Amino acid sequence: MLELINKEARGNFMMLDKKNRIYNGATAIVTGGASGIGKALSQELARRGCEVVLADIQIDEAKHAATEIRAWGGKAKAIMLNVTDFPSVKKAVQETYTLTGRLDYIFNNAGIVIGGTADNFSIEDWNKIIDINFRGVVNGIQAAYPLMIAQGFGHIVSTASMAGLIPNPLNAAYAATKHAVVGLSQSLRIEAAYLGVRVSVICPGVVRTPILRGGEYGAVKTKIPQEKLDEMWEELKPMDPVLFAKKC
Repeated sequence: MLELINKEARGNFMMLDKKNRIYNGATAIVTGGASGIGKALSQELARRGCEVVLADIQIDEAKHAATEIRAWGGKAKAIMLNVTDFPSVKKAVQETYTLTGRLDYIFNNAGIVIGGTADNFSIEDWNKIIDINFRGVVNGIQAAYPLMIAQGFGHIVSTASMAGLIPNPLNAAYAATKHAVVGLSQSLRIEAAYLGVRVSVICPGVVRTPILRGGEYGAVKTKIPQEKLDEMWEELKPMDPVLFAKKC
């Protein structure tokens, strides 16, 4: 009996999955879309025919990125979004769906780094990185997943890191949040498949983005001089975010 149920579920999944547009004519929300990986993903999605919503707390930068996309004929808009605020995330998802009539993708990409040895962290540091890097992903899923189930298709893509797969000394807080994103995504992927929703997690290595220096909202709490940290990152040959987006 269980085998028959699973066979029927897989059949339903294949039928529903055909409604997901890859990528032409699709709608995508990208959190953290103002810079780095998020901006590059938004550009690449637009090039492939998606209508993209760049959602970021850095609204001026997001608007500039959206304007650049529209300048060469892509479809993009920018919205102000704090991923730690669930009502705002839910509103963004609902408004996107109302405007376009569908939601093919949500890229839970917004994130920060607070690096250094854990003894230098404050509890506020821990709360901040957990709220943005993990709760921000949870909020995106909680807002989009029920809608995607109801429409019968959709793809949830969350940005983790290689730090979410291996030990990462001097980055304990960051690694903890990224391990959580990997575990959540792998677990959700299994149950979501039977409901017609895809779930993926991407785990980049070193990518040349502002996060390497702490970024706008992160921090590097170490006594190592910044020039030495820059040399260390350069030895790891950071990938250009545009190239990374093309390979995703």
